[in-house]
Amino acid sequence: MSRAGPRRSLPGTVWALGTVSLLMDSSSEMVHALLPLFMTGVLGASMLEVGLIEGVAEGIAAIAKVFSGTLSDWLGRRKPLVALGYGLAALSKPLFPLANSIALVAGARFMDRVGKGIRGAPRDALIADVVAPELRGAAYGLRQALDSVGAVLGPLAAVLLMALFAESLRAVLWLAAVPALAAVLVIAFAVREPARAAATQAKNPLSRAMLGLLGARYWLIVGLGAVLTLARFSEAFLVLRAANVGLAPTYVPLVMVAMSAVYALASYPAGLAADRGKQRALIGGGLAALIAADLALGGAHSIGAVFAGVALWGVHMGLTQGLLSALVAAAAPAEARGTAFGVFNLVTGVVLIVASLLAGWLWQAYGPAATFYAGATFTAVALAGLLFAARPR
Repeated sequence: MSRAGPRRSLPGTVWALGTVSLLMDSSSEMVHALLPLFMTGVLGASMLEVGLIEGVAEGIAAIAKVFSGTLSDWLGRRKPLVALGYGLAALSKPLFPLANSIALVAGARFMDRVGKGIRGAPRDALIADVVAPELRGAAYGLRQALDSVGAVLGPLAAVLLMALFAESLRAVLWLAAVPALAAVLVIAFAVREPARAAATQAKNPLSRAMLGLLGARYWLIVGLGAVLTLARFSEAFLVLRAANVGLAPTYVPLVMVAMSAVYALASYPAGLAADRGKQRALIGGGLAALIAADLALGGAHSIGAVFAGVALWGVHMGLTQGLLSALVAAAAPAEARGTAFGVFNLVTGVVLIVASLLAGWLWQAYGPAATFYAGATFTAVALAGLLFAARPR
């Protein structure tokens, strides 16, 4: 590898997948920034229903990731599953503006998350397939940064379109399908998959022998991801918190803009730091940022306080999410890499169902402050455990 720097050394497929993430996240975040308001304001959903739909949707995505990751190991092919996942997500987008009931919104949300589940593990495994080990942190950080740029552009577009279409939620939701279609076209024409040797194709990825290849280090990373997910529920509650303190519907998408902008800025530098062996510092810093975010959001009485908490949330995401992907890739053998990402996402997805249901119930029963203070408590326990594990023996 040249010493010209990670950015020049990363293959075109990584940049193509990053571009796909940018486009699809632009589409998804246009929807995500407005969907909580659409469900509660237009369709009359309760906070518990919002938490249930968000939690189950992410859980479905996690289950799909196990099977798609395993299937990609067995087939020795990643790209067809990546294309199928993004294609399903694109097809789900027109269902949101067509919805006249919570049931159809839930169905569209589940379809979108199935697509995410199908594409996630094969995509992350494909990145590991095409990138040298010493550049994986940079590669995952770059993809996550581009994904987060999309998460900035999507809500910004939603704000502009809400103003242009006189706060017509349905009109803006219709236009969200355009970048999703563009993402599918980029996959078809720009993503290249390397040929895989027979030795790296798993014959039975979910067998006891194959799962046995995922050693203690891998399962420790899975446990860490589960704890982080329990402390960090669905981002729909960030949008609802902004509306709760009085932010007008036209400007509510700016919440996701602020979070995603910070997320994007932090992701690539965090990936470079991970490649230099700073993993423990990144996890500790990410947990501290999440505690500060929850405390700010729990005690918020103004829009400024909400945005401060949202920015800290973005810091947490940037420091931890690409790092976890790089850690999974490093701990898994090549022939079980898709399975490793799938199992990791299954565990964290199941935990996210619990976290989102708990967040919705706390909000409905005790108010928004209780939701965020509970998140801070879970995170503080996780940080204490990390510090205890790191003490000199």
